[in-house]
Amino acid sequence: MQHPEVLHEIVDGASSALDVRLAARSGALSSHTSGLASAHVQGNLVVLPQAHAGDFLRFCQANPKPCPLLGVSEVGDPSLPALGKDIDIRADLPRYRVWRHGELIDEPCDVRALWTDDMVSFVIGCSFTFEHALLAEGIALRHVSQGRNVAMYRTNIQTARAGVFHGPMVVSMRPLRAADAIRAVQITSRFPAVHGAPVHIGDPAWIGIRSIGCPDYGEAVELMPDELPVFWACGVTPQAALAAARLPFAITHAPGAMLVTDLLHHRLAAF
Repeated sequence: MQHPEVLHEIVDGASSALDVRLAARSGALSSHTSGLASAHVQGNLVVLPQAHAGDFLRFCQANPKPCPLLGVSEVGDPSLPALGKDIDIRADLPRYRVWRHGELIDEPCDVRALWTDDMVSFVIGCSFTFEHALLAEGIALRHVSQGRNVAMYRTNIQTARAGVFHGPMVVSMRPLRAADAIRAVQITSRFPAVHGAPVHIGDPAWIGIRSIGCPDYGEAVELMPDELPVFWACGVTPQAALAAARLPFAITHAPGAMLVTDLLHHRLAAF
């Protein structure tokens, strides 16, 4: 349940990353994290038993655009000290997804009861960082202004296989005018740790998307006649790979409900 008075305090730009994590941990925050602790890097989450962690690490290394790694935990340790103070990966995201044999079975706000000593956590770069850079350069993002989760789509672009992990790349889409799209390529190229430059601009059918108005994840936004759809690789890609691998058990973030880290956006710029 969302507590409006607590959420109002979190949305204030002065809120720290730790404030957001503690709000999620307490149950006060259960919605998406876009716009919260706006100076801080957010990350997608995958949690796997140790038996599959090596293959998943290789999958991320083979697919750095959709799966740029920000951090990997020690086996069984729910903390990630390199990413933030007092992180408890089992409770510090607003919402999780639980997978069994490739099927989504639950979307809880806390996974402490499911945690075992062989779990390994992977935190993957999130587009919220480059969105921060785009907004700072005056490029408007419709889903942000409308308070929506970004639209995400499965594509016909196949990831490089590693062990049991394979499947389609998932992309996120932002409608932009041509001049802004060109500038967006330049800006996001500076951030390879959070997906970098777009993977496609223009006709969605070329990458296997049948209807731009029906995203597979997130929420649709209107595409104006003078705009191009611009597609970036997305950190929801591992969820498609997990479904294809049909692992006995896995945990991920719910789309849009990220881990807010203590890292700062500007520290991830490559140049």
